[in-house]
Amino acid sequence: MCGIVAYIGPKDATAFLLEGLARLEYRGYDSAGVAVTGKSGGLKVCKAKGRVADLAAAVPARFKGTTGIGHTRWATHGEPSDANAHPHTDNAGNIAVVHNGIIENAEELRARLTADGAVFHSETDTEVLAHLVAAHTGEDTELEEAVRAALKHVVGTYGIAVVDARRPDRIVVARNGSPIVLGLGEKEMFAASDVSALVRYTRQVVHLEDGELAVVRADGFRTFTEDARTVTRQPSTVDWEVGAFDTGGYEHYLLKEIHEQPAAVERTLSGRLDERFATAHLGGLNLDARELREIRRVKILGCGSAYYAGEMGAQLIEELARIPAHSEPASEFRYRNPVIEADTLYVAVSQSGETYDTLAAVQEIKRKGGRVLGVVNTVGSAIARECDGGIYLHAGPEISVASTKAFTSTVIAFALLALHFGRIHDLSPADGRRIVGALKALPGHIRQILEQQDAIAKLAAEYADNAGMMFIGRVRGYPVAREGAQKLKEISYVHAEAYPASELKHGPLALISPELPTVALVPDDELLDKNLTTLGEIKARSGRVLAIAHREPDAKLADHCIVVPKSEPELDPLLLNIPLQLLAYHAAVALGRDVDKPRNLAKSVTVE
Repeated sequence: MCGIVAYIGPKDATAFLLEGLARLEYRGYDSAGVAVTGKSGGLKVCKAKGRVADLAAAVPARFKGTTGIGHTRWATHGEPSDANAHPHTDNAGNIAVVHNGIIENAEELRARLTADGAVFHSETDTEVLAHLVAAHTGEDTELEEAVRAALKHVVGTYGIAVVDARRPDRIVVARNGSPIVLGLGEKEMFAASDVSALVRYTRQVVHLEDGELAVVRADGFRTFTEDARTVTRQPSTVDWEVGAFDTGGYEHYLLKEIHEQPAAVERTLSGRLDERFATAHLGGLNLDARELREIRRVKILGCGSAYYAGEMGAQLIEELARIPAHSEPASEFRYRNPVIEADTLYVAVSQSGETYDTLAAVQEIKRKGGRVLGVVNTVGSAIARECDGGIYLHAGPEISVASTKAFTSTVIAFALLALHFGRIHDLSPADGRRIVGALKALPGHIRQILEQQDAIAKLAAEYADNAGMMFIGRVRGYPVAREGAQKLKEISYVHAEAYPASELKHGPLALISPELPTVALVPDDELLDKNLTTLGEIKARSGRVLAIAHREPDAKLADHCIVVPKSEPELDPLLLNIPLQLLAYHAAVALGRDVDKPRNLAKSVTVE
């Protein structure tokens, strides 16, 4: 969670650090800080509770240095405060550390260091690292060796950057479970926890692997392992444009990303549809037809919206390929000692490709000999590198904490996978052509829904004042209901629950009242009559109903309706979800919420 930036070169580091932190603020935003040093010596540190803008206002005018590190925080240890903000320093004020992750043995290390004379000024686990590095630093000890020695005592996850005022010619970074990316410049170097902080300055990046460190100087870098073994890392090119990280004239990143979905879908589909054979090209799976036919089950793992996208994906795979498929939270998977089957294909879903719970699940499956595919948006991410193959979404950068276009592109990726599986199994050419045609039509259908934004905004303002909302859907519609409830609660803070529509009368119907509106997914499919009966049960109990449907139901069954274009039944859920994104967004705006940075949440969850 949190964001790290670092710079070393001939320029003043402070401007880059503040800009980089602003670009990473979606990763954490309860406090921020920077530390700089240079040839003149001395370490300058400035920290502030609140947003990066609060930090920028607090930075003194003469706060300059050519080597620096910065951090924007999502609290895990200690409340948001100036004292708990990063960077943290040793007692002599020479060593400064920024850190993403969790040090699990922090209390044990703190007690040992305190006994040796260290004085702590924060409640964080990170401050332990500053004192630990200082304890291993001597006049003849290189900073990188001190960091390597210190990390031998650490249990937990970390992405760190360390500077020493006595050695201003270098920054040392290290990774274990939390991403660190190096950026290669012209006689200058950068580092960050996410490439979004780097793309304005360089497109050449190097991703560290777990257990690796790098000493970074203005003229280059050296990578090595925790046991001092040198490793070679070749740079890769980032293909994202700088403009992709701006709001582009929209009021919020979230609204921009909702409206980018037609183009994102087109990118996800690009080059992957085979109209001749009515199938999908997915060469990145690294599985041939014979290997795919040996798959007897698909298990999908993800967290939050990725988990719900996996539920929609499982439905698609079962319907089109007739292979049993199931989605479950990656955060629970490895703790139940799962049985890993040779004929099961595991699919890990993560927009960032760095979600720690999902990465840990992948590593557990691999340890037990299972085969894992990744569905990720970020090229070169940890999950992408760990998996045997997979599908890149190519949705483009997603900055807002709440996922919209990456969610939609994930469902598209599963539709392609289901089509590919299906045509290898028993899906007919006619049905294959039907799905290919429907996939090609999706961008246009999404644009039609987005044109209804003004009307949806008015409905959102009308429903936003309710203390809670119920979301219901049957079979294909149930994962959509779950994702819709998730969006509403995470950005508007309105309590929302999702239930299968068929389960309403088995308990949740007791909650129905005029004060608890219901958002009902009512596609025009084989379950339409049953869904309409459910609406009748709600209205009979004076409940208010907002229907998301392909045609307006009888006025007696719904107070309001948002009509969406009809696709093929298997793909209808994707379109039914788009109005729910707009509903959540405009409800949050009506309530005055911080839409892009909802409280207590961060974009990339790289801790357990």
